[in-house]
Amino acid sequence: MAEAYIVEAVRTPVGRRGGGLAAVHPADLGAHALKALMERAGVDPAAVEDVVLGCLDTVGPQAGDIARTAWLAAGLPEEVPGVTVDRQCGSSQQALHFAAQGVLSGTQDLVVAGGVQNMSMVPIAFASRQAADPLGLTGGPYAGSEGWRARYGDRPVNQFHGAELIADKWDISRRDMEEYALRSHRRAARAIDEGRFDREIVPYGGVTADEGPRRDTSLEKMAGLAPVVEGGRITAAVSSQVSDGASAMLLASERAVREHGLVPRARVHHLSVRGEDPIRMLSAPIPATAYALKKTGMTLDDIDLVEINEAFAPVVLAWLKETGADPEKVNVNGGAIALGHPLGATGTRLATTLLHELERTGGRYGLQTMCEGGGQANVTIIERL
Repeated sequence: MAEAYIVEAVRTPVGRRGGGLAAVHPADLGAHALKALMERAGVDPAAVEDVVLGCLDTVGPQAGDIARTAWLAAGLPEEVPGVTVDRQCGSSQQALHFAAQGVLSGTQDLVVAGGVQNMSMVPIAFASRQAADPLGLTGGPYAGSEGWRARYGDRPVNQFHGAELIADKWDISRRDMEEYALRSHRRAARAIDEGRFDREIVPYGGVTADEGPRRDTSLEKMAGLAPVVEGGRITAAVSSQVSDGASAMLLASERAVREHGLVPRARVHHLSVRGEDPIRMLSAPIPATAYALKKTGMTLDDIDLVEINEAFAPVVLAWLKETGADPEKVNVNGGAIALGHPLGATGTRLATTLLHELERTGGRYGLQTMCEGGGQANVTIIERL
């Protein structure tokens, strides 16, 4: 059976909105990760057969197939093509899946997967948002579709509404979410202080570490914030941060490993994607995880570490309630509430962090999942070698 190996994985620091990476052109941000990836891998970049990058809101500086643009901006060979993937927040996790599938199929031997997003420069849902609707709570890409309206009516379709629905369905209180968010910040700060991210991060200029963690936050400060939606439970404190960043991984076949003298760090054990209710939107990691475990014959007892994207605190808390997973194995170095969520880059950022943490702790299997627009979720299981 063919194998898809992870040879190298890097990421930039995650910059906060208006922070140290805010003025960096997305192509240059992606180029920085791609160049560092190829230098660390020590392989001739001309041997790469495709570059698959995740990015959404591909307008303005993120338009025009940014995978191709970023590769060229890095000064890498013109004969290597690139393609940009949009599966909403899971875009670069899907890029990883496409890259691995190319290798597993036997049609490709070396493929780069990654993602990039500058949310400071291109705000979320920029292309579909109206100036009078800064949070994207109405309208959006679904507005005007007769087929959509016939199936789902005029119910609001946005991430904040979805997060509120999850909190309601799984009876998650605002206090529960704030306690979880505080833990994310504390775990992220500890990880930074202990140097857990040092090997995976390639500094950009003067930005050497993730800018998101708030060391001075507290439950009292969180309690003083107004909810995003009037009468709701979701506040900025329990939501992922608007961020900027890029990440990249190199996938290789057995033949490429042999021919280029590479040292695999992990193998892709499983990859799948599932969908469910697009109105609730953010709860798909629950059925997607169940599906992946059934397909592999594994249980969560077999999994040493889990990365589940902290789009909102109730996403993770509902997943924990449904799966019965050990919270001490989940997002051990904090998540997007503290570290930030540069949409298109987060999938391979999570995978990069998961790989490095498995290596640091000696774990064998890591599972990654994340909620995505449209009520979808990818699941990737990797095995450290």
